[in-house]
Amino acid sequence: QVQLVESGGGLVQARGSLRLSCTASGRSFGNYRMGWFRQAPGKEREFVAGISRSGGLTSYTDSVKGRFAISRDNARNTVYLQMNSLKPEDTAVYYCAADSDRSLPTSRMDEYDYWGQGTQVVVSS
Repeated sequence: QVQLVESGGGLVQARGSLRLSCTASGRSFGNYRMGWFRQAPGKEREFVAGISRSGGLTSYTDSVKGRFAISRDNARNTVYLQMNSLKPEDTAVYYCAADSDRSLPTSRMDEYDYWGQGTQVVVSS
């Protein structure tokens, strides 16, 4: 099993930047593909970005392409989400998730077995 802890959220003005981190406990972090999801008030949780086990493959939802970047450091058991050019509609609780079944990134929530508690991001206009 793995436990995930997110950090780095906060309040930022529109067009600003934040970097979220998600640190995993335990060994074999490199065996997990990772994902970032978000849930805005009154909305369903949605996929933001995913990364393969090695970090060589990534995927993004259309609304964040060119603004967000997912990366990982397997030596530090950490996955990152660099968020630039933030918009008020990016306001949400951001969650990281892990899955060990396959290597390629996935946007499907039901394929992730482990979830963090989330970190709040608020973007003011």
